[in-house]
Amino acid sequence: MPSQPPSGFVLDAAADERPQPDLIERLRATPTTRVLAVRGDRAQLRGGALVWRAPADVSEAAEWGFLGRDENGDAVLVAALPPIADETDAAGWESLRMSAGDLAPTEAAAFVTAVALARWFADFGFCPRCGAPALLRQSGWSRRCTGCGREQFPRTDPAIIVAVRDAADEHILLGQNASWAAAGRFSTFAGFVEAGESLESAVSRELFEEAGVQVADAIYRSSQAWPYPRSLMLGFHATAVDPAAARPDGEEIVAVRWFSRAEIADALAGTGPVALPGSASIARRLIRDWCEGGA
Repeated sequence: MPSQPPSGFVLDAAADERPQPDLIERLRATPTTRVLAVRGDRAQLRGGALVWRAPADVSEAAEWGFLGRDENGDAVLVAALPPIADETDAAGWESLRMSAGDLAPTEAAAFVTAVALARWFADFGFCPRCGAPALLRQSGWSRRCTGCGREQFPRTDPAIIVAVRDAADEHILLGQNASWAAAGRFSTFAGFVEAGESLESAVSRELFEEAGVQVADAIYRSSQAWPYPRSLMLGFHATAVDPAAARPDGEEIVAVRWFSRAEIADALAGTGPVALPGSASIARRLIRDWCEGGA
């Protein structure tokens, strides 16, 4: 997704409003409030744009959160509905992973925040310390335990994602996850940052574990919120010390391969030789950066 949003739908988090205890109730009673309903990681799309509802149009039971205010000052809410259990009921509901790259950048950002918050609603309803129910507060942005009183907030887990090139900068190393083999997809390498680990250490560890290469000159590029399940992807470019050492770990990564710029240009155009990550992902941005010489 582009880093600079165009004019149009702009979302102000308006975090100073969140502590108001009756904010959600008041905004649900306000006709100009816009609501994004999500089911798991899906929202309704129409004509290449998100479907925004009025509060009165959300008749299903939902958990509510305050996303902020748009450029007109109108409130924007998320209504987290039960996930879709049967694919026959999924018509019109598109996943963030598959559709965000086709949305306007600011709509994609609203979709990401809505899914991240809704997943936190679903996964953290109980206190991690004593196990008692934890009730939503601050308009969906915190929970307070009904037992011990502990307060918790939406969780974000840092993860690194890395595009690796050879020393001559003529090839890029991509890997194939075991779950992608049937689709013929290759991508950059990624993994969660472990406790006590720096980002640079995580880059070195993950590349050696997954692809057998030691890397140098790790350069930060950009980040992307990615609620699968609740990640902040921190994108890097790095250089392989010994390209010939590349090999898959045989478990998570089943194949690694060096690609030329011509091959990547063809893949970005959809003409081969392999499938690449979708346009919503930072992985594709890192690959395009390298291909276009902007790394």
